[in-house]
Amino acid sequence: MTAPYRDALGTLLRHVLDVLDGDVAAVHQRLGLTDYRPRYSPVVRALVADGPLPIRDLAARIGVTHSAASQTVAQMRRAGLVDLSPGADARHRIVTLTDRARALLPAVEAEWAATTTAVRHLDTELPVPLADELYAVLAALRRRPLRDRIADTGLLDTPPDTRER
Repeated sequence: MTAPYRDALGTLLRHVLDVLDGDVAAVHQRLGLTDYRPRYSPVVRALVADGPLPIRDLAARIGVTHSAASQTVAQMRRAGLVDLSPGADARHRIVTLTDRARALLPAVEAEWAATTTAVRHLDTELPVPLADELYAVLAALRRRPLRDRIADTGLLDTPPDTRER
């Protein structure tokens, strides 16, 4: 597969994530972690560190939207890795690791440590460590969202019915 067009940043970011996730998923398969996806590890690690959490708190803890956390938790529930129980009110569901997930912890922790080391080695080949660059991008977008930067181009100054199609 060829690399995405340089200006197609969303496509390029998804491609990088697909490559990274694909490689970690291949390691999971070699370790016997069938039906375990790379996106589960931050959830597992948060629940190990903090104990059972409402999905809202879990989302905040791992830095994703509530919707993304809910989707991941639903997948993990189908895989038998987490249980859900009612929270203090009907809006909250508490996520807890199952015994099956706890049994996988040694392999998950070993993979996490190895992947962290591998990423540190990858960082030595990059002009800036990957995580540092991604945090810099997020900080810049918090200061001024991309939609505002697009508006600065004048695109939105023209009424929609007169724009070229």
